[in-house]
Amino acid sequence: MATFSRLPEFEKECKKLSKKYPTLSSDIKDIEPILLECPTGIGKNFTIVRTTENTTIVKVRMHCESLRSRTIRLIYAYRKGTIEFMYIEVYFKGDKENEDKERVDEYLKEVE
Repeated sequence: MATFSRLPEFEKECKKLSKKYPTLSSDIKDIEPILLECPTGIGKNFTIVRTTENTTIVKVRMHCESLRSRTIRLIYAYRKGTIEFMYIEVYFKGDKENEDKERVDEYLKEVE
């Protein structure tokens, strides 16, 4: 069975962004069935950021109903052997250009 977990930093970002964009939590829940169907994503809205033997880090251009656009970025890790998803980062594209590479590296150090 697949599990969806969140890093503490992700929780803080999500809580902060949810004040501005109230649909964010439900938007994240809406994407989970897609991730279960195709863990590394499909189409132009998914980009593989890093890959190791057991883990794939993916960036999603996610639709946010509050914004009515795909300007929210969701960074998650997919662990192949355990079918585990870890939400690493979420941000508004207008506030930040790219994902936090240091946070991704830290996560990979912990799990590999």
